[in-house]
Amino acid sequence: MKTFSAKPADIEKKWILIDAEGVVLGRLASIVAMRLRGKHKPSFTPHMDCGDNVIIINAEKIQMTGKKREERFYWHTGHPGGIKSRTKQEILDGAHPERVVQKAVQRMLPGNRLSRQLMTNLRVYAGTEHPHEAQAPEVVDVKVLNSKNTRTAK
Repeated sequence: MKTFSAKPADIEKKWILIDAEGVVLGRLASIVAMRLRGKHKPSFTPHMDCGDNVIIINAEKIQMTGKKREERFYWHTGHPGGIKSRTKQEILDGAHPERVVQKAVQRMLPGNRLSRQLMTNLRVYAGTEHPHEAQAPEVVDVKVLNSKNTRTAK
C-alpha cells in the first residue's frame, strides 16, 4: 500500500470556534496549533496546508499558571539601546490582548513558509463578537477535553 499524500483538491477545511475564557494559554495554543496544521486528520500531509480555520473568542479572558503573567516579551527596535519589553499582563490590559494568544500559537508552529501561511487561518478576537457567522463554525469545547485545560481566575 502506498503512503497517502494529500493534493489541494483532496483537502477539506472546516471552520471551528473556540471560547478561550478560563482556558490555560499554553494548552489552548497547542490544541490550536495541531488544528491549524491538520494533525488531527488521518489525511495529514506535512508539506500541505490541510488544517482547519480556527476562530478564538474571549482572548482577553485567557488564564495562565504560576507567575507567567509577569513574564516579559522582549524585542529590539534596531537602534542602539533600543531593547524594549512588556509583561503579558500589560499586553492583555492594552489595546490588543489577542496578540498574546497569536504569539503563543505562532511559536508552537514550525518557523517556515508553511507556518506563516497557516497563521492566516487563525482569527483571534478579544471579545465575544466575531464576523464569521456566515461560515457556520463548529464549536470545539477545549474545557471538556481535559480537566487541566481550565483554571480559575486568581
